[in-house]
Amino acid sequence: MMEKISYNIKERTSPVELPETLGFGKIFSDHVFEMDYSPEQGWHKPAITAINNLPMHPATMFIHYGQAVFEGLKAFRQTDGNIVIFRADKHFERINNSSRRICIPELDVDFMLVALKELVYVERDWIPTTKGEALYIRPFIYGGDQFLGVGPSKNYKLIILLSPVGAYYPEGFSPVKILVQDDYVRAVRKGLGECKTPANYAASLLAGEEAIKKGFTQVLWLDGIEQKYIE
Repeated sequence: MMEKISYNIKERTSPVELPETLGFGKIFSDHVFEMDYSPEQGWHKPAITAINNLPMHPATMFIHYGQAVFEGLKAFRQTDGNIVIFRADKHFERINNSSRRICIPELDVDFMLVALKELVYVERDWIPTTKGEALYIRPFIYGGDQFLGVGPSKNYKLIILLSPVGAYYPEGFSPVKILVQDDYVRAVRKGLGECKTPANYAASLLAGEEAIKKGFTQVLWLDGIEQKYIE
């Protein structure tokens, strides 16, 4: 059975005021959910606490070898004022799928649903009310051991960040131009393509920058073998 969530709530001295244009991923709420993992205790010390910078040793493993996974989902405020989170269970199942692939311990999905609802409720004033805007939810897990050898970490950290967001692309919610990419591949059969891990996104950066220079907004990836099927 998981421990009870502890709360370290930072009281605001003024109400939350969101800018007229939110952009994507540049504004963060006051609090995060955190939890640690060790081989002796499993996942433990669940807490909702004030957001802060991470104290991190330069040899922390995930910095060097990328042993980390993440997810992205959203909470919305409906017209009646109720708050809904879209398919949170499926997102936690997917982060477990990604975790299995790179040797990260799995999460208890039912507990994480409770923890996420608690965090979103604490930070409910950060949920935008404008159509098309939402509270973006970013859970991520990283290997925290300080070790330069290649191998799985033994200790891990889970953090859930919240960020009020608008449209992801500069075009807003209008259609965007997409470049079919045949010079690079992002994933190959039996690789990490189905996992939300930093390596997949780092592999896409050069192609994305080249597409922007050609006047496109995003890349459409093809399969890594024959390069004629949509990935």
